[in-house]
Amino acid sequence: MPLEIERKFLVTGDAWREQATGRQFRQGYLSSDPERSVRVRLAGEQAWLTIKGGSRGAARAEYEYTIPAGDAREMLDSLCLQPLIEKTRYRVEYHGMTWEIDEFAGDNAGLLIAEVELESEGQSLDLPAWAGDDVTGDPRYYNASLIAHPYSQWSK
Repeated sequence: MPLEIERKFLVTGDAWREQATGRQFRQGYLSSDPERSVRVRLAGEQAWLTIKGGSRGAARAEYEYTIPAGDAREMLDSLCLQPLIEKTRYRVEYHGMTWEIDEFAGDNAGLLIAEVELESEGQSLDLPAWAGDDVTGDPRYYNASLIAHPYSQWSK
């Protein structure tokens, strides 16, 4: 079974931007159930359908398939739960690890989350200075949760 092991952190400051390269994404959920989510993601003319199992610590089952961009656009516009997730994903290399920083837009504007994929849950990790609070196990920060409870509606 394909397994995703990742940790998530809030992002502080802008130092990471110096070496970041970004790509815009639109994504939506056909199912956002915490035990199984089905996501459609579109980036330019590339698109994917991703099925994820429930989180168990920093790990969960993940299956991802390439789909036609036209199909993704149709699903995002007519089948996916609203609002869609809009974000720019930046890639930053730090101490031999590739970090992905999501800068959210739309109903989730202002939210910045850094993710890093690990080979095992116990893998040691050097944190960059811009990695703030660890939110790995906090379901509020799951993309699927941000549809029902967008960041713009959180009380500060």
